[in-house]
Order: sequence, then structure tokens, then C-alpha cells
Amino acid sequence: MPETILKHTIKTAITLVAFAFAFTLLMTVVYQVTKAPIAESEAAARIALFQQVIPHDRYDNAVLNDTVNIEPSKLLGNKKTSSANIARMNGEPVAIILEAIAHGGYNGDIKLLVAIDSAGIISGVRVIKHTETPGLGDYIDIAKSQWIKLFDVESLTKTTSANWAVTKDGGTFDYMAGATITPRAVIKAVHKALQYFEANKTVLFKEAVKEDETANKIGENGAI
Repeated sequence: MPETILKHTIKTAITLVAFAFAFTLLMTVVYQVTKAPIAESEAAARIALFQQVIPHDRYDNAVLNDTVNIEPSKLLGNKKTSSANIARMNGEPVAIILEAIAHGGYNGDIKLLVAIDSAGIISGVRVIKHTETPGLGDYIDIAKSQWIKLFDVESLTKTTSANWAVTKDGGTFDYMAGATITPRAVIKAVHKALQYFEANKTVLFKEAVKEDETANKIGENGAI
């Protein structure tokens, strides 16, 4: 290779490396600068969502940071370990906010937030992610319909298992004509979330208390 071509090749390579380094450095700086504001914004949005399913006057803890691990469960539809948030009043668990996944949606999974109080009564349900057909699936979104509030104060005691279905199937829950797949999936997922809570509430709240006590020890003593 002639010397001039070799020099040109080396110069081009050095220039490309320099540009790559500068770009990487810039992206790192941008990430560091925006990381905290983005995290704060996401936390604020999450708290606002929590307050939709359980009023703030019913708990006095930092519910966003008060969590308990949830192992994969067919009842909740989670295939990986996730977490649930615990609401407390004066240190005592009063409710749990679970994430449930309805796998029977028309266009895919429907992700739900289900708040259940210590008595097994639903405080609130919200759909936090779905890919249902616009128009037909909109009514499960609180921003477009009040339908999701049908689950407020529901429980396994109030509504028997046979009635956890749309009215078309002999259940107690209304639905939008021409769109039964979406509500069927949501109703089934909420019902299963209640069943999960009923089967695990003692362990969930016991673990929550343990984790809270551990946090207090760390805060007071700096080590467990």
C-alpha cells in the first residue's frame, strides 16, 4: 500500500475513533444529567397511579418504596419474579397493590394494577398497559371510560366465582356490545388476583412486616 494511502487510512481510522469516543462521552453525560429527572418523573407518575387505586388518606408510608417480592404465579400471570407495593397506616399493612397480567386479551396481554385491602376487598383496579383495538378496547382505560370502576369494593365474598363473568356469560359485569374478549380477560385476571391474595395474604403481609423491620434496623443502626 503506498505511503499516502496508508496515512490516509490511519487518519480516517483515528478520526472515526475520535468521533465514536466523543459521541459515547456525550451520551454518557446526557444520561447522567437526565437520569434523575426521568426517575423522579416516573416515580411521580407511579404514585399518582397508586392514589387512583387506593386513596392517600388510607396510608401514611412511602408506598412506592415499600415492596415485597412476588414469585411467578399462574394466578397473577407473571412469568418472572416481580414486586408488589404495601400500603401501611401507623406501620401496619392495610393493603397491597399487585400487578396482574391478563393473557387473554384480543391483541395481547393486558397489564393491570389491583389494590386489595387487608379484608380482601378491592380498593381499585387500573389498566396500565394494553394493545387492544382502539375504540373497542378503549373502555378499559380510565381516561376514556368508567368501566374499570365496576371492580371497586368487589371481593370473593361479595361475588361468587360463577358470577365473575360478563352478563352475556351469566355473570354480573357489564360490557360493551360487540367487544367481549377484552372484558372477559380483565374480569378473569382481577378474579385471579383476588384468589392469589386470599391464598397468600398471611405470607405477603408477614414478609412485608419483616422487610419493614429490617429497613428500620438499617436506618437506625447503619447495619443489620
